[in-house]
Amino acid sequence: MRLFAEMGYHEATNAVIADAAGLTRGAMLYHFASREELVEAAISHIELHRARLFEQAASAPTPPGVDAAEHAIDVYWALLHELPFLAFAELEAAARTDPMLAERLAPARSAFDHAQLGGDRIGAMVQAGDDPRFQTSRDLGRFLLEGLAKGSMTYDEIARRERLITVVKRAVRMLNRKGDLHDLWTD
Repeated sequence: MRLFAEMGYHEATNAVIADAAGLTRGAMLYHFASREELVEAAISHIELHRARLFEQAASAPTPPGVDAAEHAIDVYWALLHELPFLAFAELEAAARTDPMLAERLAPARSAFDHAQLGGDRIGAMVQAGDDPRFQTSRDLGRFLLEGLAKGSMTYDEIARRERLITVVKRAVRMLNRKGDLHDLWTD
């Protein structure tokens, strides 16, 4: 997980992973006969840790007096910078051009995307249920934050990032309230 997050999927070769684990190449091959087996085990490990962090964050109630949508966005933003989320993002990026990785990553991506958490939990981005406007607000918040976490800015990063997160919060709040993106630009 650490090597994928820090070095990248392609640089974290089987030999590099074996060395970091203190194993000989033969010992690692005993446990993982191929890159595919190693990747599958790594994805399971990463997804387990990612799910645990997500569940811990989701089980914490929104502090009194704090807007639930803004709290959810702040917590998800923080999660995106945790090691399991960084490693998963690296795998997702590499899966774009690696069919084997894409195939093995698909179940974990699907499970995360279909997670239905209720109440004021983080995954629900404040609202529970299947109402399309709430799904839209969750998707908007999630995908904008994930894109922002993966992107890079060359100047004034902190201020620009804070302004963008403020806009994400406003958009999610407005969609939850009115369900119309048009209002985001006309208020």
